[in-house]
Amino acid sequence: MKDKRTVDMRVMSDWVKPGSRVLDLGCGRGVLLEYLKAKLGIQAVGVDLDPEKARSCVKRGLSVFMGDLMEFMQSFPDKHFDYVICSRTLQELNKPATVIKEALRVSDHMLVGFVNFGYWRNRCSMFLNGRIIRNEVYPTPWSVSRPSNPVSVLQFEHFCRKNQIAVNRELCLGGDWTSERRRMRNLTSGYALFDLSIK
Repeated sequence: MKDKRTVDMRVMSDWVKPGSRVLDLGCGRGVLLEYLKAKLGIQAVGVDLDPEKARSCVKRGLSVFMGDLMEFMQSFPDKHFDYVICSRTLQELNKPATVIKEALRVSDHMLVGFVNFGYWRNRCSMFLNGRIIRNEVYPTPWSVSRPSNPVSVLQFEHFCRKNQIAVNRELCLGGDWTSERRRMRNLTSGYALFDLSIK
């Protein structure tokens, strides 16, 4: 479970340049931003709808906007940020395509991390049991879960090609969220990370 909590820290700290201006969409309690700020000296700002999580960010010494992320991004000029991060938030967004395009307007790079719904264990659960798998990634039944629109690696790559979004780096990890998968990634990857920019 530790690897699944820290995978974004490990990867994104390698992808983000020191001293960069970084916006985290759906920043939660600010754990990732706090880590990147301490390690890389980034200029960090987060945005989240949850008041409790926003307060947690403030306690960590982070700048945070509590409100709608689209409204927040629209207040900035083109390429104001070096990076916009969307870590495990993509599947919960309203109109994710619009959010991605706006993030790429206000930044040079968008770093996206998401659970791959095309992973073989998820497929087997649907095929054999007729329901979404229950584990540490999907811990709650549908009746008490937040709205979600699961996405697979294949779907996301298709979206990027269709919208002329450049994939600068892509890292697909197995079900342990540690070992890299290079073949049959849509089937064998539990988690995927992308570094995007406009072509």
